[in-house]
Amino acid sequence: MDSRQSDSSAPSPEKTAIVVEQARVSVMYERLDTLRAQTEQRLIDAHLQERSGYAAIVERETRSYEHARRRAQLGSVEEGLCFGRIDLAHGPEETEARYVGRIGLRDTEHETILVDWRAPAARPFYAATPGDPEGITRRRHLRVRDRQVLGVDDEVFDTEGLSEGDRRQLVGEAALLASLHRGRTGRMADIVATIQAEQDRVIRAQLAGVLVVQGGPGTGKTVAALHRAAYLLYTHRRVLERRGVLVVGPNPAFLRYIGDVLPSLGETDVVMRTVGELLPGVAATEHDTHRTALLKGSPRMADLVRTAVRDRQRSPLRAFGEDDLRVETDAGTLLVPGDLCAHVLENARNLRLPHNTARKYLVNTLLTELGRAESVLLGRPVAEEDLPHAGARLWQEEPVRQALDALWPDLTPQRLLRGLYSDPEALARVGAEAGVAEAGSLVRPAGHAWTVEDVPLLDEAAELLGRDDSVLRARQRRMDAEREEEVRYAQGVLDFTGLTEDPAEGLDAVTLAARHRDSGPNLSTADRAGADRTWSYGHVIVDEAQELSPMAWRTVMRRVPTRSLTVVGDVAQTGSAAGTDSWLTALEPYAPAKVHVEHLRVNYRTPAPIMAVAADVLREAAPDQEIPESVREDGQPPRAVRLADLRGLPALVVEERGAIGEGRIAVVTSDASLAEVAALLPGAGRPGAGSGDEPGDSVVVLTATESKGLEFDSVVVVRPEQILAQYRGANDLYVALTRATRRLTVAHEAGLPGILDRLAG
Repeated sequence: MDSRQSDSSAPSPEKTAIVVEQARVSVMYERLDTLRAQTEQRLIDAHLQERSGYAAIVERETRSYEHARRRAQLGSVEEGLCFGRIDLAHGPEETEARYVGRIGLRDTEHETILVDWRAPAARPFYAATPGDPEGITRRRHLRVRDRQVLGVDDEVFDTEGLSEGDRRQLVGEAALLASLHRGRTGRMADIVATIQAEQDRVIRAQLAGVLVVQGGPGTGKTVAALHRAAYLLYTHRRVLERRGVLVVGPNPAFLRYIGDVLPSLGETDVVMRTVGELLPGVAATEHDTHRTALLKGSPRMADLVRTAVRDRQRSPLRAFGEDDLRVETDAGTLLVPGDLCAHVLENARNLRLPHNTARKYLVNTLLTELGRAESVLLGRPVAEEDLPHAGARLWQEEPVRQALDALWPDLTPQRLLRGLYSDPEALARVGAEAGVAEAGSLVRPAGHAWTVEDVPLLDEAAELLGRDDSVLRARQRRMDAEREEEVRYAQGVLDFTGLTEDPAEGLDAVTLAARHRDSGPNLSTADRAGADRTWSYGHVIVDEAQELSPMAWRTVMRRVPTRSLTVVGDVAQTGSAAGTDSWLTALEPYAPAKVHVEHLRVNYRTPAPIMAVAADVLREAAPDQEIPESVREDGQPPRAVRLADLRGLPALVVEERGAIGEGRIAVVTSDASLAEVAALLPGAGRPGAGSGDEPGDSVVVLTATESKGLEFDSVVVVRPEQILAQYRGANDLYVALTRATRRLTVAHEAGLPGILDRLAG
């Protein structure tokens, strides 16, 4: 009998831990509220301070400014106030629980109750690894939202340093590792040492270059990568706080899950995106069919997009069916000869600038020629230096703007691709020129929703199109001029009051001007980076990276020109038609001789009996891949259940609930059967279906793709033959079978596929 079911009335270890941590966190928030109230009162008192003389006035303003800044600081740490705890052993009988958060707090007795994450005392929280624990026995991550502790996750470094009560209350990965550590055989100790050494190499690897963490199910590759992120953010703070870290995950549910594990780090923030969200302003979640995804993910699409941009740069003959450019204006019909237009068009292309930047040259040049044509038409000679002014006046006329837009339009990535997808003739023409014969299959009606596979194409278009920054530069010039005027005014105030003669006041004109300027919200690195497509990150982490297409890799690599990446995945679990089968093939072109692969070989989550079934599928899906060594023998043997039809599925789920007690159940099915299975289990969660926090639902219905990166106490795989029939079906079935940590049931109706013969007995 499973020991976790021995006393159903006892609270789970996680619930017990949550109660303990909630008491501590509540004390911290009470202290925060007290400090906020005190700071608010001091600010009020400073405003009411009545003193005569300029020095007293400046003193009052300075005090007000400092109290206002402290109030803003205390207000900014409401979310993520405390996100971690480390237990340190100071001797056989002496331990210390040290809490880490976004700010340092002391109680009324001046005892530290929360350590600022930047303080030296917080270093072990980030720097400790299994190979070098830095004196801590346990590290605990706290998931806190709206002042409530929602969950905890432990890592244990020294089980011998924990009390028996602490061992019973371990949560998450630590509970599994601790159970291995307590094994009575030398083999178990060797396995734990292997796990620690593997993860230590990953976490402490150098910042530069591409580190690939290749590991099968249950090897802890995601956890190791996230702790590597925390370690890098702390160790290389000066580099990464300016540029930030980007985490790319396979789906929004997965990012919500790891968002609870990876703490928010104040100034050094982390941007988390799916591939469908890498272009600011686009949030794609739907996927194309495998056939379309394979085409859109091909590197040939870069040529297609480049050709599509060039296709929108047209001569008058292509745009209007005439050799010459003719424009009807208020002055009459203006004409620019076709050979001159061709020359201007060729010059614009030869500038080798992004499309929208080069457009300025073409528009300004042709406006000058139209101004020249107008002067000839009206018989009013215009000096050469005055022709641009004539062109600027003509630009105000709608026919002129329409004509020049037809030759070289101002384009956005969305406008370019929507126009291409909805025009079969343009697709055929562009496809033929780019060598993409299948381009015609991309036809879609106008107004379609973007898919995840569209986003790398949109990003490619954004790179080629650029943007006309004339308006932005003009706005910046105005802002600079306004600030210069503010500084001059502030200097006059200081000169008038005589305060510039007293350096002790610590004021200068720039400081005084900035103090009274409303610069809007103070954006974090994450806010600025996430909104800027051209942002260069200090480091990028890609999880489930085997799913990225060649076009998606181009998108990621634009965001990290230093090629400092942690790439996490398992090529044996590749489900995408455009995904990778080889890390070196995918990454070496971007970082020659800088790709290093670390292998995680020990599976400490999936019981060996379940892994044996999955191993049979792995030999079919990826015969050249190493089968992870599963070290857990506990759990019930996997089984196959034959159903007369799917109407028996709800009863099977009820049976699973009775078998595991508390815990999470996943029903994993094929894409084709998803709607039918979800309808039979209306109370089950679905990603994005508004059922709450999907990863936390007690029962969820998922496809194999949606289950990637997640784990469940019990998994019911429905209609395995349909999963096998999918594109890369053996890979998908391997993923489905390896989500279980305790029980695996395969439900079928017409007999098991031969690849699952091990379950037939």
